[in-house]
Amino acid sequence: MDMLSDVVAFMRCGRPTSARISWRAPWGVSFRAVPESAGFQVVLRGSCWLIPSQGEPVPLSVGDVVFMPHSDPFGLADDPARPLAESDCGPHSELFASAGFGGTGAETVILSCGYRLDLDRTHPILSSLPGVIHLPATLGGRPELRAAVELLAAEIDTPRPGTDTVVSSLLDMLQLYVLRAYFDTQDEPCTLSGWAAALADPAVGRALDAIHRDPARRWTVESLGTHAGMSRAGFARRFAGLVGQPPLAYLTWWRLVSGARILRESDASVAEVAERVGYGSEFAFGNAFKREFGVAPGRYRRRVAVV
Repeated sequence: MDMLSDVVAFMRCGRPTSARISWRAPWGVSFRAVPESAGFQVVLRGSCWLIPSQGEPVPLSVGDVVFMPHSDPFGLADDPARPLAESDCGPHSELFASAGFGGTGAETVILSCGYRLDLDRTHPILSSLPGVIHLPATLGGRPELRAAVELLAAEIDTPRPGTDTVVSSLLDMLQLYVLRAYFDTQDEPCTLSGWAAALADPAVGRALDAIHRDPARRWTVESLGTHAGMSRAGFARRFAGLVGQPPLAYLTWWRLVSGARILRESDASVAEVAERVGYGSEFAFGNAFKREFGVAPGRYRRRVAVV
């Protein structure tokens, strides 16, 4: 898997949830922070305003997508001056649902999607994102983003056999398209920093992609530098400067969170997991895993099995 695919696959636990909500003017609602979660708001019909916890209100229109990766509180309203009532609908637990609220005036329909995050394996790329990512429908066309939104709306409007699987897959697609669109729009090299710069840098991007595609390979700083087309020393400096840690430290972290995912999602033995993520022995993997997660692999598996 490439890096962005891994970020999407690893970031959530359980299945996503979504709701198609019809709001009729006058309306204004505040949503409290939901710990360990991320969410989307997609305008399917009409228009409204996003009132973030910090900053100015943001006008939203049909096709606009808003991604909030840090579960910050926010508000939505038909008018930015509208008083906000605290939401009484709470976090929805269904894969998809429909509801209606508000008065009798002009209608705005919003697709609201949420993910539960597993903080043990959430990629640091998410912490580098701003609290609100607004992708206007007119932003560069983005036909793939529009297509994902339209397919989601159609499936939720008219559930059919297989809709559970389709909706879950489309929400993953939407997450990936949002991240791709966001990083593609960070096109001013002098303003890039952190993970945006790392992904935009051809050499570091190639190294990250190699690590994610084959974490079990016996990578060294020199071999990663060769893969990136740079000298060992130059590559090590550039990677650490952009990613925030040395290449082998990132490789070790990624191997361990990959191992944690295998422990969660399969019945592979600890020895098999160790081999699949690049450790020469179960003992070495167990020691490294305990340093990262605070518990041995077997105990970690038992703990998450009852959550």
